[in-house]
Amino acid sequence: MLKIRGLDAFYGRSQILFGIDINLERGNALALMGRNGAGKSTTLKCLMGLVRPVAAEMSLGGQDLQQLDAFRISRLGVGYVPEERRIFTDLSVMENLEAGRRSPQAGNPAWTPERLFELFPNLGEIQGRRAGHISGGEQQMLTIARTLMGNPSLVLLDEPSEGLAPIIVNQLAEVVAELKAQGLTILLSEQNLRFARQIADSVTIIETGRIRWNGAMDEFAENTELQSKYLAA
Repeated sequence: MLKIRGLDAFYGRSQILFGIDINLERGNALALMGRNGAGKSTTLKCLMGLVRPVAAEMSLGGQDLQQLDAFRISRLGVGYVPEERRIFTDLSVMENLEAGRRSPQAGNPAWTPERLFELFPNLGEIQGRRAGHISGGEQQMLTIARTLMGNPSLVLLDEPSEGLAPIIVNQLAEVVAELKAQGLTILLSEQNLRFARQIADSVTIIETGRIRWNGAMDEFAENTELQSKYLAA
């Protein structure tokens, strides 16, 4: 579904990514893992068209993404959940969801507020509340729910567990795992191994903009040496 080969990225004259390769099959989940500043978020921003990439190949279902603006990439079925959340704080939970609404692609079931409130019961209980007056965990759930209202086939999740209480992180992991079980393809940027392990089939480790390791999540989860080398503070 998603194929990236030889991805480089720059901020001004500074090169941030060096030859990133990613292959993600439909319905699978891949975790990009590494410390802060490794290049995980930049990789997602390149995919979303927010940072202009330089790549030998970057395609979704055979469609070249390299010269497309973010809104066109979104129309192809890519949903982006940014690390900063970027909810509309003066709008209600329901109004935030409506702001993200897009018609589904042909043959795909549509996400509706009713379906999302089954997935996120907390949001259903506060649907009339202003988004600026809900908790951080509820805001993260709202950001994901708003993205789903765009009916994506691929979701990019940037550090979804960051700053959340452990009980909320567990709830969020269960929800994202359920989304994957329903057939959604997921590319996850994350440092929290416990969270990522509940979702991802495979892992790509990034350090200083370069891929250092690729493999199955089960293999990485059992390798404490790799975890210490690439995840420990």
